[in-house]
This record gives sequence, C-alpha cells and structure tokens, in this order.
Amino acid sequence: MIFFKIILLISIVVASTILGILFSKKYSNREKELKEMKSALNIFATKIKFTYEPIPNVFLEIANKIEGNVGKIFARASSRMKEESAGEAWTNAFSDVPNNLSKEDITILSNLGRLLGQTDVEGQISEIEVVVQFLETQLESAKQEKIKNEKMYRTLGIVGGLTIAIILI
Repeated sequence: MIFFKIILLISIVVASTILGILFSKKYSNREKELKEMKSALNIFATKIKFTYEPIPNVFLEIANKIEGNVGKIFARASSRMKEESAGEAWTNAFSDVPNNLSKEDITILSNLGRLLGQTDVEGQISEIEVVVQFLETQLESAKQEKIKNEKMYRTLGIVGGLTIAIILI
C-alpha cells in the first residue's frame, strides 16, 4: 500500500512538471515561429522581386524550405489559392493550421493579405517590408514574454505537483 502511494505521489509531481514545461513551451515556440515567419517573408519578397514567379509557386517553395507550422501555413495558403484569391487564402491559412502565434501576430500577418496579388511587385514588396517591421516589434514582445513566463510556468508546475503531493500525504 505504501509503495502504491509513493508511486502515485511521484507520478503526480512528474505529471504536473510536464504540464508546466508544456505550457512554458508555447512562449519559445511563438518566438521561433515569428523568426521563421520573418525569414519566410524575406524569402517571399526576394522571390517576387527577382523571379516574377506566381505567388502559389513561391509559397510552395517557401513551404518546402521552412519546416514546422510556418511552412504548413505557406503550403496551405498555396493550395487554397487554387480556389480563392491570394489574400483570402493567406488569411484563411492561419485558421487552418494550428500555430503558437498570438491574435495580434495573426492580425498583423493577415494585413498582408489585403494587398497580396492585388498590387504591383513594388507595392507588395513594400507591404511585406512593413509587415516584417511589425514582426520585429512582435518578436521583441515575444522575447520579453518568454523571459517573464517560461520560468514561471515551469516553476508553477513543479511547485503545484509538490503541493498536491504534500496535501495527499
């Protein structure tokens, strides 16, 4: 009986620690996805400036170069462009692919969809540059949130598990 109780208490502490780590991961994942999105948008701007390839082809190429959720967003937007306009496909891809971006991040990125495929190359490039600048501020915000919250969630997971274990003793 005592062996079972010890195993149960250890499993509670381990489970709550894992939960704390999982909650803290969303902050580092958001920062990573913002960096990947910034890189992807820079690739996009370069491609449309120098190659004049159609947007779906460029998005598919970016999706093949960038892994993770950002690559999936570009792949989904590329596939949706067969049925929708480029702007609608870009905006809807964010709701189709699960990601760690905040609502504010998605709003900023969705604004790119307003002019995507609607203006000339220079207009699109300038819009991409504006979005990249906004992403810079969001990236700084994500770094601050990561520093502030990541350690807190990890510690909260461990302390919460220990608290429950102590109460059950």
